[in-house]
Amino acid sequence: MGLNDPQWGNKNSGGPPDLEAVLRDLNKKVTELFGGKGGGAGGGGGAGGTPRNFSGGIGLVIAVIVLVWAASGFYIVDASQRGVVLRFGKYLEATQAGPRWHLPFPIETVEVVNLSQVRTVEVGYRDNVKNKMLKESLMLTDDENIIDIQFAVQYFLKDPADYLFNNRMPDENVRQAAETAIREIVGKNKMDFVLYEGREQVAAATTKLIQEILDRYKSGILVSKVTMQNTQPPEQVQAAFDDAVKAGQDRERQKNEGQAYANDVIPKAKGAAARLMQEAEGYRQRVLAKAEGDTSRFKKLLVEYEKAPVVTRERMYLDMMQQVLSSSSKVLVDQKSGNSLLFLPLDKLIQSTGAALPDAAGRSANNAEQVAPQPAAAIEPVMPNAREGLRGREREARP
Repeated sequence: MGLNDPQWGNKNSGGPPDLEAVLRDLNKKVTELFGGKGGGAGGGGGAGGTPRNFSGGIGLVIAVIVLVWAASGFYIVDASQRGVVLRFGKYLEATQAGPRWHLPFPIETVEVVNLSQVRTVEVGYRDNVKNKMLKESLMLTDDENIIDIQFAVQYFLKDPADYLFNNRMPDENVRQAAETAIREIVGKNKMDFVLYEGREQVAAATTKLIQEILDRYKSGILVSKVTMQNTQPPEQVQAAFDDAVKAGQDRERQKNEGQAYANDVIPKAKGAAARLMQEAEGYRQRVLAKAEGDTSRFKKLLVEYEKAPVVTRERMYLDMMQQVLSSSSKVLVDQKSGNSLLFLPLDKLIQSTGAALPDAAGRSANNAEQVAPQPAAAIEPVMPNAREGLRGREREARP
């Protein structure tokens, strides 16, 4: 009689149910399930056959349960994964890729961890750069300016055991480490460096510092890349910052223009200076050569003077007078010789007078007097003799 018999309570109201009958009924159902026959089906089953059937059915059930339990310990680890085996919750080993087996639950359990999956943590924003988290993104630079930074941290796992046992919230740990690192790096640099030319350096330094922090925590996480999404001043001062940027650009433009002008003027000045230096050097060489030539000539004259002092002195005097009077427009007449034939070089006087007229305004009074022709009073005494001389020459020339 089964326990679910509606008449069980009425028929056995005097005492508890028969346990042996219950077990026998259960054994019968198990035997029928696996293709056997019930103990009472042949009509010949006695009291001696019931324990054997019961023990055989229970053993079969236990064997099936053991097989199912043992089979539950098989598991497969992919090439990008690692299996972490726990025995009563304590770390036992890390298994490589392939089919594996462990003692089934509750003795051992397995945590399969994906090592190749790239995980991303966003700092300063969530899902979109427009959805800012000002508490995370606003930070202070070394020159006491506030900037707004949003960036993403990509990481994957390098040690599955450390990842499972040393992290309660891995993404939050990475986010806090990233925020700490970026604030330290930004706080050591100027605002212009962080915003413009130093973005790559800031990202590289932040990656290194995040990894150092996570390694100290033994988190089993390897940071692969820090990507700067947006770096700008706060929105409240964006207009003023744009004006400052434009002023800086104007300053750079003016500096470039000044440098271009300097590049144009300085070479010219250097060329003029080099030309003057060369001219001065040439003048020095010319003066030195002339001085040396004069010295050599004087030495030679000295030798000749010692041989014939009177003749040499007279010759030197004549040479000097010829050199001095060669550029003079005056006509000198020596009356001691008593020669009545005088010659007046009118062509030279007219030529010298005509050459002196264009430069008369720029010359001094002394030069003007020297260049001007002689007065008529000085020339008149000479004119009759000159005319007579010319007439005499004409008579001699006639046949």
